[in-house]
Amino acid sequence: MSSKKPSPAAGHESVLRRKIQSKKFNAGVIGLGYVGLPLAIAFARAGVHVTGFDVDKEKVEKIKRGVSYIGDVPSESVRDLVRKKRLIATTHFDDLKKMDTINICVPTPLRKSRDPDISYIVSAVREIEQRSRPGQLVILESTTYPGTTDEVLAPALVRKGRTIGRDAFVAFSPERVDPGNPKYKIENTPKVVGGMTPACTDLAAAFYRIAIQQVVTVSNPTVAEMVKLLENTYRAINIGMANEMAQLCHKLKVNVWEVIDAAATKPFGFTPFYPGPGLGGHCIPIDPLYLAWRVKLFNVTAKLIELASDINSGMPDFVIERTTEMLNVRKKSINGARIVILGATYKRDVADVRESPAVEIIEKLGHLGADLAVCDPNVPSVAAGGRTIPTTPISADLLRRADIAILLTDHSAFDYGMIVASAPLVFDTRNAVIRALGRVPTNVVRL
Repeated sequence: MSSKKPSPAAGHESVLRRKIQSKKFNAGVIGLGYVGLPLAIAFARAGVHVTGFDVDKEKVEKIKRGVSYIGDVPSESVRDLVRKKRLIATTHFDDLKKMDTINICVPTPLRKSRDPDISYIVSAVREIEQRSRPGQLVILESTTYPGTTDEVLAPALVRKGRTIGRDAFVAFSPERVDPGNPKYKIENTPKVVGGMTPACTDLAAAFYRIAIQQVVTVSNPTVAEMVKLLENTYRAINIGMANEMAQLCHKLKVNVWEVIDAAATKPFGFTPFYPGPGLGGHCIPIDPLYLAWRVKLFNVTAKLIELASDINSGMPDFVIERTTEMLNVRKKSINGARIVILGATYKRDVADVRESPAVEIIEKLGHLGADLAVCDPNVPSVAAGGRTIPTTPISADLLRRADIAILLTDHSAFDYGMIVASAPLVFDTRNAVIRALGRVPTNVVRL
């Protein structure tokens, strides 16, 4: 009997599968930021040889020296993996030819018009297209609108003469990085994967199982793209509801935090979300608008998304309005008021000011003539209003000389006892004081 030779298509799939199963393959990660570097570290720790690609020479040089610039990634981990030659960083994209797997982890911001800016994805795809070879697995992780994998990534490989699912394998897997989260890291956060064909999905899932405890497969990349947008739209809309509730409770002279805490005692049918000075970061304020933009092409309006976005983006003005009211009661004006800003990053214990509502508040208070001091132990300066404002160490003397201290980010490094003992007035937009002290002093006003 004659035995059948495996088809070239089966050959590419089986060869790549064997490489992945044995961990004897070259993994490439394009974009070494908050998503890409932790991903590269996770796979290098798992025994894979990882090459990180970035256009930022400073980031690449830091990795080569074993220095981390991401809070959740210790420099010791980088040094150890670089020393073992498990992790390499480069600005030379020609090395993409050597990669068996490539993950795209580049930023996807919004334009000023609130339209998606996928120029970084397009640029990364172009680099891959120029150096594509048969048998590679390419996974897009950057958050984007549904259809990007099908419409941008896959066609680039097809233009090189590849057949998806035969000699090129394409998938989407949304990043789920939560900076500053001490419990959930890349390794123990379930990974959703959707490939363009069953072979693409199987290979991508096998790849992620090397470093990640649980992999959840879905039927195609568009479903996976929608998963990420649903997750963050859910949060944006519910936070928008909490922010609107804060505004309504203020008008009704009701404490919104007491309302939420009491409602949260219900054991079913209610999940607590909390108000704040606005939304920040690289995901929640942006991702829902990618979906809202996409459905406009089908003459559909994402009403809840747009309403929640309007409410959340209006919170900085609400904070300034409340600040003005408090100062007016004390016969003070915003113009010339000495205001200490406590926290500038978008969330607790991170060094990230992307889309931070604190930056907008700082900028607007500055335009209104306030005399500002910004305290944030995690960042050396804040760019706001066309100028760079250095952060200053928090001190009792600084707080005593202030008219009001506005707590915008509830960093764990803050000494809340010292803050309330020193500042004549504290506007707590995060409900941090009661969590730290178990009480609300008379000079503290909550959002």
